[in-house]
Amino acid sequence: MLLSIRGIVDALGARSDIPFGVALPDGSRLRSGDGEPRFTLVFRSEAALLGGLARGHIGLLEAFFDGSIDVEGDLHALFAAGLASDFGRQVRAAARVENEVLEWRRSNRSPAQAKANARAHYGLGEAFYRLWLDDPLKMYTCGYWPEDTFSLEQAQRNKIDHVCRKLRLARGERFVDIGCGFGGFMFRAYETTGATGVGVNTTTEQVDWLRDEIARRGLKEQLAVREADFREVDAQYDKVVSIGVLEHAGRDQLAEVVCAHAAFLKPGGLGMLHFIGHVGRYDTELFIRKHVFPGGWIPSLADVIVEMERSGLEVIDVENLRRHYALTLDVWAQRFERNWEAIRALDPARFDERFRRIWLTYLIGCAEMFRSATGYTHLFQIVFGKGNVTPANYPMGRGFLYGG
Repeated sequence: MLLSIRGIVDALGARSDIPFGVALPDGSRLRSGDGEPRFTLVFRSEAALLGGLARGHIGLLEAFFDGSIDVEGDLHALFAAGLASDFGRQVRAAARVENEVLEWRRSNRSPAQAKANARAHYGLGEAFYRLWLDDPLKMYTCGYWPEDTFSLEQAQRNKIDHVCRKLRLARGERFVDIGCGFGGFMFRAYETTGATGVGVNTTTEQVDWLRDEIARRGLKEQLAVREADFREVDAQYDKVVSIGVLEHAGRDQLAEVVCAHAAFLKPGGLGMLHFIGHVGRYDTELFIRKHVFPGGWIPSLADVIVEMERSGLEVIDVENLRRHYALTLDVWAQRFERNWEAIRALDPARFDERFRRIWLTYLIGCAEMFRSATGYTHLFQIVFGKGNVTPANYPMGRGFLYGG
């Protein structure tokens, strides 16, 4: 057993220069690297050791969620070391089968299952998200952090303004925001451009809150929200905005969801897909699918572009904001930790210690994933047109985006 654990320690430390320690149930300790350990994995039971040996990183994570493993020190350093060592990519056969079964069982092929999947994550309540997202827009997607940006609030305003510029959104136009969340894009876009819009959202809790907020602001004539599956096209719009939706389509629904985005758009109109995508084809991480985003699936950039072409869309511009997502997740994790007691007080039965550990793993782990120099998971913004753009309806250069 000790030799096997030594193997895990060596695997974690093989490509990482981060020193760390391991404390075993019998009181013995192992070390990797030089200097003071940045973190120590504390195994509380033999079962936790066996879980790690049998199931790899998912076994270790689930033992951490259950309290059979504790982490002393820096969680960022732990996940950075794991990513640098490729430990998480060494997926055991049992975990691979479990992942495939979960993808099949929680597939978004039916609108009812897609709705249940969305509500499991996004239906946790506005009060929960308000405690750690930006105030007041509550944008639950990657911010935009040019060099003179110093707050999450500014980064999220930047992101919305960046998207509006990309789409040439203007007064007199009507847009659809597919997967509109708490309406942050809609409110900011109307305020800064005068364009009116409709949000489409399948999460009942968000729709109910947003309807009330639109009414409270006296904007029922300018903005609206419709509770519907993202594939249910009700009309065509001048502009289409899709921020953080495509990751929830599912492998078998990618073509259907992209086709719906095209159907929402008027001929000659512009749209934007903002989504997490892989460079290359990879399985979606079991931890994310099982514990965070049921039904989630990360497509490859290439497959998305192929489906856009099949739907009659012209790809105009592709921007990679991977590094910006690391900074966004850093702040989310900091605020989540700082406000944990207030979160727990909302519903102690739901927001318990297991929930806290899962969500810190999600937020911090994803921050390090997007920061990783060897990662294959990125954040893309694709501007597209329905029909080829011309010099008359889209600038020939990119200066309009940056004021140059």
